[in-house]
Amino acid sequence: LINEEKLINMGFSRYVEVGRVVLINHGPDSGKLATVIDIVDQNKCLIEGPEDITGVTRQVIPYKRIALTDLKANIQRNARAKTLKAAWKEGDILAKWEGSSWAQKLESKKKRANLSDFDRFKVMVAKKQKSRIIALKIKELKA
Repeated sequence: LINEEKLINMGFSRYVEVGRVVLINHGPDSGKLATVIDIVDQNKCLIEGPEDITGVTRQVIPYKRIALTDLKANIQRNARAKTLKAAWKEGDILAKWEGSSWAQKLESKKKRANLSDFDRFKVMVAKKQKSRIIALKIKELKA
């Protein structure tokens, strides 16, 4: 009974901890994934990509500029780049991220932002055609 209550009434679960995968949401590395390597103080942490995979170098960044994800790499504090890269491969973190709804939403936003005027026009026409087909089918079913 106690376990069921905990499952139903789960609290906050994304903590800033060593190994937590974060999404950088501000600055030159905006939109890239990184891993928390160490906690500097109550406002900043040390992060690294790994650079080979995500392109983020080791740097200190304020918590305001990152968003915590549900993903976590199994690493020790101040892990080397080689260890971090191995942990990412072992945990299959990049594939898990790309499979998440958050990553898919960011990808669709990016795709929509890169549309040209003619592409937006084609999308509008396709939406109109789709809604017309749906309306005809509904009308057909009601009759």
